[in-house]
Amino acid sequence: MAASDSEPRLRERPLSPHLQVYRWQAQMASSILHRATGVILAIGALAFVYGLMALAGGAQRWTAFADCLGSPLGRVLMAGFSWALAYHLINGIRHLLQDGGLGFAIPDFVRNSWISIVGSVVLAALG
Repeated sequence: MAASDSEPRLRERPLSPHLQVYRWQAQMASSILHRATGVILAIGALAFVYGLMALAGGAQRWTAFADCLGSPLGRVLMAGFSWALAYHLINGIRHLLQDGGLGFAIPDFVRNSWISIVGSVVLAALG
């Protein structure tokens, strides 16, 4: 037996498909956005608690917190939080309906994904 025969052979394993293999679809985007908006809402909840603590801390702390929210960056963050809340709500309702057995056909799924995306933008713009 030659020395090369006794050594384990390394097999090249196939790589799993990745995002560059798939064409982006509304369903894929809605799933990713739902997870991302959940994270944004959790972070926003921490900011909300901080705001309540500032309110309880007195006028000076509240004024500093309100000034922070009123700054250009604060306004952008609040707009993003409002959109995340609207999207997570609408998409959560879509998930609830699908759990009830509605909208499983691919055209329905695509349409409902777009409704979640566009509806959240409209709802956040109205707020």
